[in-house]
Amino acid sequence: MSKTSLFVVTLIVAVVGVAAFAARSSFADDSSMPQVGQSAPTFTLPSQDGTQISLDSFKGKWVVLYFYPKDMTTGCTIEAHNFQRDQDKFTKENAVILGVSVDSTDSHKQFCTKENLTFRLLADPDKKVVKAYGSLGSFGPMVIAKRNTFLIDPSGKIVKVWTGVDPSKHSEEVLAELATVEQKGM
Repeated sequence: MSKTSLFVVTLIVAVVGVAAFAARSSFADDSSMPQVGQSAPTFTLPSQDGTQISLDSFKGKWVVLYFYPKDMTTGCTIEAHNFQRDQDKFTKENAVILGVSVDSTDSHKQFCTKENLTFRLLADPDKKVVKAYGSLGSFGPMVIAKRNTFLIDPSGKIVKVWTGVDPSKHSEEVLAELATVEQKGM
């Protein structure tokens, strides 16, 4: 087999793998996903510095709780960079950003250091919080968090849910929604 043929076969396998991942993610059971109007499931998870972070500690603030598949991958890095870029805008809206994946605290620490991220990334290697938010997915044999986001109001209620987000424009979508719900007086 020539190098060109081997490349084409490898490319086809990669495309089929991505398509299978997308299909598996879209057909995954989201019945456990909390809905708009419900109280956000509470949790306590370690952040990249090992500090235990509880959702309850953010009462009185908006919380952008975003789930993402894997540290240091292309889409996850783009999404994290955009949230970091807009960090001051979220702070002005009395909002905190919390990212959650099934990666370890060590992986989060390396990711934050490499990408200069200052917001909290929470480690859920037991997948309990990811599952509680209906965001458990898979990529081949790997269990991952699906790319979903929950906007939680200062009283702890979910006001918006995004599933399968586009990481390149998601931060702007969340900021726009935050401005809209605040104008409505939520």
